[in-house]
Amino acid sequence: MMQKFKDKDMQVIIGWVLRAGVFISMIVVFIGGVIYLYRHGQSVPNYHDFKGVPAFVQSASGVIHGVFALRGRAIIQMGIILLIATPIIRVAFSAVGFIIEKDRLYTAITFIVLLIILISAFSGYAG
Repeated sequence: MMQKFKDKDMQVIIGWVLRAGVFISMIVVFIGGVIYLYRHGQSVPNYHDFKGVPAFVQSASGVIHGVFALRGRAIIQMGIILLIATPIIRVAFSAVGFIIEKDRLYTAITFIVLLIILISAFSGYAG
């Protein structure tokens, strides 16, 4: 006989997703920081000229190429992206849980919230 999926089970899964996302992003940022300090730890920064953010961390493809090239700043940026993606993944897991529970109202609300988050993240508009 199949056991009924409980709300508590979904809360436990969501808790693990949040903890894993934060932990993985922390490890990725740490590795990127170590690589960055290994390569640039002895250089003296020039604060007279502001150069801005490097071009390779301004786009998703640049970050991915930078990660594969083992660039410290790109790896740090990837860790930050993972940290930002963690609550988005949590909302997606909540939607799956509501689908399993056959709760149509909360499923619809969760998908609306997920859509708003994704539109605002990819459109670049904050408000």
